[in-house]
Amino acid sequence: MNRSRLIATFQKLMAACIMVPLLSSCGGSNQKPTEGPTFGTIHISADESFKPVIDSQIKVFESSYPEAHIIAHYKPEAECIKDLNVDSIRMIFVTRPLSRDEETVMKSRLSYVPVYGKLASDAIAVIVNKTCKDSLFDMSDIRSLVKGTSGYPYKVVLDGLQATSTVRYVSDSLAKGQPLGKNVVAATSSQGVIDYVGKNTDAIGFLGVSWIGNKEDTEQNSFLKKVKIASLECAACQPVVYTQPYQYNIATRRYPMVRGLYYILKENYDGLGNGFSNFLIYERGQLIFKRAYLYPARMSFEVRSTKIN
Repeated sequence: MNRSRLIATFQKLMAACIMVPLLSSCGGSNQKPTEGPTFGTIHISADESFKPVIDSQIKVFESSYPEAHIIAHYKPEAECIKDLNVDSIRMIFVTRPLSRDEETVMKSRLSYVPVYGKLASDAIAVIVNKTCKDSLFDMSDIRSLVKGTSGYPYKVVLDGLQATSTVRYVSDSLAKGQPLGKNVVAATSSQGVIDYVGKNTDAIGFLGVSWIGNKEDTEQNSFLKKVKIASLECAACQPVVYTQPYQYNIATRRYPMVRGLYYILKENYDGLGNGFSNFLIYERGQLIFKRAYLYPARMSFEVRSTKIN
């Protein structure tokens, strides 16, 4: 083979080597991405207190975007916080934002700080058996009940004895760090709290209002056949009145036991987690919170005075 043929053959081989990766690259660009703001599959963790409203949000979001699949895992709040370190969990829903120390740890681990924000205000409802004569409580009564120093003959039923957001609120805001009384007992879930109080006349239960406050929900209406929502003292009101965890009372803090609902998202790209969080903070998601009898944090609602004749 002469020199000119060798050069020609070599040039053809070089051209082939260059074209193969180019063709391969072109073929790859035609592949559909597996995830975007409105399609794909992600796992989330949510405080069990918010199961009814998070289920509603997912149902509406997935019906709007059939290629989106959000798999929710409901568990105690402390377990949700731990799930931020689990690679498969993209997003969590809890009753507090990240602390500065948690931000530092997450930034060290992920190289960025997860996005978080408040979605709504929630209330802790107090329920008693339907036949119970007591349905008005001062906050001093509530605090002494959880400490076991009350004169009331009630067992206090929580959705667990540790790690849940309700237990944390009771321990931090009501017991002020003191030990809970021996009269405090644990149910396995918010549903368990309703069932226990419904069967025992000597029980008083604490749970998130989204489990019991929506009178348009047929299942929650069935709960109200065996339990009733107690009214709590509004100490700041003059004259003093007793209020229930309705949206107006949550918004104005006339109802005394209010907490936030926050999302924490560890996604620094435009994925399904970002798509779902945008849904939650804008009109449709906020209206779902409103319908669930939480008070939306991202929409302005006008409070009007009315007169009933």
